Amino acid sequence: MERKSLVIVGPTCSGKTDLSLILAEELGMEIVSADSRQIYKHLNIGTAKPSRGQLTKVKHHLIDALEPDENYNVSKFEHDSLEVIESILSMGKIPIIVGGSGLYIRAIVDGIFDEVDRDDDYRKELMKIKANEGNEKLYQMLIEIDSLAAKTMLPQNWKRVIRALEVFRLSGKSILEFHKDHKREVDVDFIQIGLNWDRETLYSNIENRVDLMIKAGLVDEVKSLRKMGYSTKNNALNTVGYNEIFSFLDGEISLERAIELIKRNTRRFSKRQMTWFRKDERIKWLNVENEASLKQIAKTVKTLL
Repeated sequence: MERKSLVIVGPTCSGKTDLSLILAEELGMEIVSADSRQIYKHLNIGTAKPSRGQLTKVKHHLIDALEPDENYNVSKFEHDSLEVIESILSMGKIPIIVGGSGLYIRAIVDGIFDEVDRDDDYRKELMKIKANEGNEKLYQMLIEIDSLAAKTMLPQNWKRVIRALEVFRLSGKSILEFHKDHKREVDVDFIQIGLNWDRETLYSNIENRVDLMIKAGLVDEVKSLRKMGYSTKNNALNTVGYNEIFSFLDGEISLERAIELIKRNTRRFSKRQMTWFRKDERIKWLNVENEASLKQIAKTVKTLL
């Protein structure tokens, strides 16, 4: 029997969750989250995590699996996600992989491998450079020693830039060499579809979602996280939505400014997501006009399975 997995990608607020739920309910599928923040507990409103009702109705995997201070990376995700996918396939079901985290999607579809150890002292040195001279300085350093790797990332992806610098320092090899040498035996046909919106409509969706998040209690969620001892020093919370509300709670900006920044930074994030996904020619893009059109798109997706 052909072993298929459906992969639904697209920018934030594009309807990935809604489409996956429609398909999962109609076809008895299970959902594998490829979201680098929904995997953490307590981060519900700010990550637009599926509701308790949705999680109960359809089996989801890799959601609420970790505490916000637990270390996790894309290599671990690759291992965990493939294990879950294999389990779903063994039951005769088709997994739906859903997420906007491009690196996590790549880990599932193509694999990511990095066997080089860490160099904590060098990382501290690079973090000082970031604090004093910014992301562009780190990126320029990478261009000078590994221009090919630099072309695969953006300056704002400073964690990846730092890791690439670290790998080169420790091994004398490009991080791309380790990725290239990674061979996997995964007998799965990954069918990738992307949800494409008119940019202005998508941006309007983003602004509406942020307003709904605030009404739903995003500020209280962040207050609760802070009471539990978490902060933006935890990687899980160093992200759009949480960064800005922590700044508000710390008295650095007003709530109005925090909301404005969340909207702006989410729009920028969605643009970066599309830039990433557009590079993959295997993704079949489907145009979405509004939320109601997702049911028609679900019919189109069924024909691909």
